[in-house]
Amino acid sequence: MRKILLLVLVVVIAAAGYLYASLYRPYQGFGGEGVYVDVPRGASQRTISRLLAENGVVRSRIAFELLCRYRKPRTMQAGEYFFDHPVTAFSVYDDIANGRIIVKELVVPEGFTMFDIADLAAHEGFLTRAEFLAAARDPSAVRDIAPNTPSLEGFLFPATYEFPRHMTGKEMTDAMLRKFRQAWTNLALSGSAPRRSVQEIVTLASLVERETPLPEERPRVAAVFENRLRIGQPLQCDPTVAYAMTLAGAYSGKLDGGDLHFSSPYNTYRNKGLPPGPIANPGEAALRAALDPPPTDDFYFVANTHGGHFFSKTLKEHNRNVARYRRLLDEAEDPPPAPALSSAAARKTRPVRSSP
Repeated sequence: MRKILLLVLVVVIAAAGYLYASLYRPYQGFGGEGVYVDVPRGASQRTISRLLAENGVVRSRIAFELLCRYRKPRTMQAGEYFFDHPVTAFSVYDDIANGRIIVKELVVPEGFTMFDIADLAAHEGFLTRAEFLAAARDPSAVRDIAPNTPSLEGFLFPATYEFPRHMTGKEMTDAMLRKFRQAWTNLALSGSAPRRSVQEIVTLASLVERETPLPEERPRVAAVFENRLRIGQPLQCDPTVAYAMTLAGAYSGKLDGGDLHFSSPYNTYRNKGLPPGPIANPGEAALRAALDPPPTDDFYFVANTHGGHFFSKTLKEHNRNVARYRRLLDEAEDPPPAPALSSAAARKTRPVRSSP
C-alpha cells in the first residue's frame, strides 16, 4: 500500500510540476522567425488550445485548456496572432482574450483614387485588387449622406490604418468610411453651414485635392471652382479627364489636347458643373477648403513650375500667366516633369499588435 501511495504521490508531484512548467515557464517550440496562429471565429477553447500546441506556442494543450476553463469566462477573440519569443501560457491567454491580433499599417495618401488604394492594398498583401474594388464600387454604405454617388470614391478617407494581414474588401472600406464620417462630423461642427450637399462638397474637394499638392493653395483653388460654378463656366479640370479615361480603361498616365474632348459625364471640359461624383479621396484640408471657400475674384490658375500655381482674375491675365509658365519651362536647364496625376504611395507596413 505504501508503494502505491508513494507512486501516486510521485505521479501527482510530477503532474503538478509539469502543469506548473506548462503555465508559468516561458516556452518556445517554433523557429526563430516566429509563427502566425489564426484563431477561427467561434473556435472552442479545446480547438484553440490544440492550435497553439501544434504551432509550438504553448507547452501543453491540456494545461492551456485547463487555464481557459479556470480563468473567469471570457470570449477568446478570433484573428491572426504572431509569436516570436518565449512567453508563458498566461501571456498567450491574455493576448487572445484581449484580441491583440497581429496588424500591419496601411498608409493611404491624400488624393488617392479607389484604384490607387486597390493597387496599394494588393501590393501589401491584404487582399486582391478585384476584392477591394468590388467593395468600393458599392455605394450603399453612404446612401444616407450621398444618395446619388456612383461609388465609395471620395469617402475612403486618407489616413494610416492598422489592419489584420488578411481581410475582406468590405471590412477595409468600412474602416475608411468610419474615418470619413468622423472627419466630416468634426468639420461640420467646427465650420459654417454647408452651402452644398455632402456629395457636392466631397466632389469639389476631390478636384481641389488633385489640382494642387500645396495645403495653402487648396482654399484658393476651391474658390476658383466655386466662382466658375456660380456663373456656369466649365471647371476645365484636367484630373476629371484623367479620371474619366481611367474609368473607361483608356488612361495612359498622361493627357494631351485630344483627350480633353473625351466623351464622359466626368469630363469638365465638355460638361458644366461638377462631375457625377468624386474623382479621388480628399483629405481634411481639401474638405475644409471645399466646405467654406474664401472670397476671391480669381477665375483661372496655371502651374508655376515650382509645385504651385499662378492665379488670375481675367482670361487676358491668365493667358499672360500661361505664356509666363511656358517661358519658365524654356528657361529652365532641367525642366521639371509634368505633374503626376497620381502621386506615389508612401507605403509603410510593419507588424504590430493591436490594442485591446
